[in-house]
Amino acid sequence: GNHNILISNPRDLPAMVKELSKWKFSGFVGLNTLFVALCNNEGFRNLDFSALKVTLSGGMALQQAAAERWKQVTGCQVCEGYGMTETSPVATVNPSQHVQMGSIGIPVPSTLCKVIDDAGNELAFGETGELCIKGPQVMKGYWQRQEATDEMIDSEGWLKTGDIAIIQPDGYIRIVDRKKDMILISGFNVYPNELEDVLATLPGVLQCAAIGVPDEKSGETIKVFVVAKPGVTLTKEQVMAHMRANLTGYKVPRSVEFRDVLPTTNVGKILRRELRDEELKKLGVKK
Repeated sequence: GNHNILISNPRDLPAMVKELSKWKFSGFVGLNTLFVALCNNEGFRNLDFSALKVTLSGGMALQQAAAERWKQVTGCQVCEGYGMTETSPVATVNPSQHVQMGSIGIPVPSTLCKVIDDAGNELAFGETGELCIKGPQVMKGYWQRQEATDEMIDSEGWLKTGDIAIIQPDGYIRIVDRKKDMILISGFNVYPNELEDVLATLPGVLQCAAIGVPDEKSGETIKVFVVAKPGVTLTKEQVMAHMRANLTGYKVPRSVEFRDVLPTTNVGKILRRELRDEELKKLGVKK
C-alpha cells in the first residue's frame, strides 16, 4: 500500500523539510513557487531523493527554470498536469515516460479536450483558443447558480475553462495563459506566462509576476513585479535588458517594481488579480 504525507502549511519550509527527512518518499506533488522555494533551501537540497520517481505539478504555470532546477536538485523530472475544481480535479497530465516540457500533457482516460474561438467554433491543431473539457470528472453545475452554470457548460456538456491553449498534432496540450490575464497592447495579445517564464531565467530572481496596467495610448502597458533571492540585488536596468534580449519589443515591460513578497494563495499560487487591483486603485480606476 501507499503512505501519504500531508503538509498542512507548505509556507513553513523548515517544518516541511524536517517532515520529509523522515521518509524515503517516492512521489511529490507541488507547484511552481514551492519547487523554487524548496530548491533554494539548503536543508531540502541535502535530503535523500534516491526513491523519488514521480513529481507532479499543477495549480499554476510551471516555469522552465523551476523545472530544470528541480531536476538538477532531485534527479526527478517534473510531470505537469492540469485541472480545476470544476473538473474534480484533473483533466490532463504528462505521461511520466514521455514528458514534454511546457506542456500539460494529454487528456486522462474518458476525457475529451478542444479549443474554440470567441464565436464557439472548434479550432484546428496548433491554433490558439479557449480550452474546453468534456468527461466524467466535469461537474454537473454550481449549486443553485444555474446562470453561472450555463455560462460555464454548454448544452453538450463542454466546460469552458477560461484558459487559452493550443492542442498540438501529437495530442499534447500547451496552456498559453488565463483568458482574463491576457494583456492587450495596441491590438497585440501578450500573455503574462511567457513574460514570467523569461524573467524567471534571470539569475537572482526568486519570484515574479506580470500584469497589464491601463494606458490611454496603447490600451495597456506591462508592469512586472520581482522578488530577488536573499542576498541578491537586482536593478530595473538588469531586468529590462534581460527582457529586451529575449522578447519582441511590445512585450518588454514599461515598469518594474521590486518587492520582498508577492501576494499568494495558501498553497503559494501568485495572485496577479491582487496586483492588478492595487494598480487600478493607484490610478483611481474602478474595477
